[in-house]
Amino acid sequence: MKPVDERLAALGTKIPDILLPNKNIDLKNWAVIACDQFTQDREFWEGLAAEIGSRASMLSMIFPEVYLEDPDKADRITRIRNSMKKAIESDYFDEPIHGLIYIERATPYHSCRRGLVFTLDLERYDWHPEARPLIRATEGTVQERLPPRIEIRRNAPLESPHIIVLIDDPERRLVEGLGERAKTRPPRYSTSLMAQAGSISGWVLDSQDDFEYLADNLERLVRQAINRDGRVSPSAEPFLYAVGDGNHSLATAKAVWEEYKAAHQYDPAIMEHPARYALVEVENIYDEGIDFEPIHRLLFGTSLNEIELLLREKLSAKVEEINDTEILSARLKAGSANTIQYGLVSQDGLRLVSIPGTAIATAPLQPLLDRFISEKPNTRSIDYIHGDQDTVELALAEQNRVGILLPPVGKGDLFLTVGKSGPLPRKSFSMGEGIEKRFYLECRRLFV
Repeated sequence: MKPVDERLAALGTKIPDILLPNKNIDLKNWAVIACDQFTQDREFWEGLAAEIGSRASMLSMIFPEVYLEDPDKADRITRIRNSMKKAIESDYFDEPIHGLIYIERATPYHSCRRGLVFTLDLERYDWHPEARPLIRATEGTVQERLPPRIEIRRNAPLESPHIIVLIDDPERRLVEGLGERAKTRPPRYSTSLMAQAGSISGWVLDSQDDFEYLADNLERLVRQAINRDGRVSPSAEPFLYAVGDGNHSLATAKAVWEEYKAAHQYDPAIMEHPARYALVEVENIYDEGIDFEPIHRLLFGTSLNEIELLLREKLSAKVEEINDTEILSARLKAGSANTIQYGLVSQDGLRLVSIPGTAIATAPLQPLLDRFISEKPNTRSIDYIHGDQDTVELALAEQNRVGILLPPVGKGDLFLTVGKSGPLPRKSFSMGEGIEKRFYLECRRLFV
């Protein structure tokens, strides 16, 4: 049998050298929620900064996206680089762990969600809709969103993941099986999380037997994927990994790697550079701790009447006036056969919108909104909001705003749908509520 590293390499997978904070660092201050959350809530991020103060924290090493349009972007990136260098030089980390981290995360909504932290090979990933690689995007990637993220990752001394990648393992043997092995040992870390986000514990898996178990089960999942999907095209690889959260972050990592590889093409060791890989958390789509939640739309510079008319004219929508947000939410969750429904929320009222069809709700809506925004880009804009209540509150906060609530999303056919048709429209779903998103905690040296 081939050495385990070769077997894993054939599966787009690599055992990383993971950096974890030493025992003198308070993990509750260290771990910080994903940067693409609470993008309309400066008070949230300012409150975190005030709470953490000068203590060691990932907050100083990430770029919350609420600040992406601020004029001090270059200075902020410089401060992030300096904080990463300080973390390395100040011995924040224990010696690197050559292995996997098995994780159990508790949230306000679920008592346990399981995951494995390791690295994936960016050579085996491509986000373009026509591509069929081993690692695939589940949602459309917007190239215009990549440049600021590339600036942040380019030459960064460290990376820490908020990317969650899914596997299709109905037998529940890979993540869950490694979890059983891991929990025969004490956890390497265990902490409550800030912002009442629950708690997280992590166990180290670093034996050759652990790595063999990982390779055995990934090979099993590849065989399953071939049986599930057939041969879509001669160039298609088995669909092993689906990006569940962080599509744009993984696309950013890919862009930075391709850029660096091109600039160092004559370096014989270039294909071993750490930037070829991305640190991610891998989860089983069948884990009970994973819910697929809709990502709602918040439109600026428009009115309820304008959006209602747009949907009537372009999507043949039927519109019903609703008097209470809880009733609107309940109607959306109940659904209706052969119908796609949306909820409109503004200071001018509430509406339940119904259009004929069975597609995922973003399929007819997103292209229409893209065209609508492009007609008046100087006055209209859009944001993507996690959570029903947050969307309602933001939509009602000011005039000339309209929130569009989307219905629940099923997860059962994700691999079949993406495998057959390619990525879904961008921001089609989110794995859980905003507060359930991944926290930055584990790190890896990137550009050294």
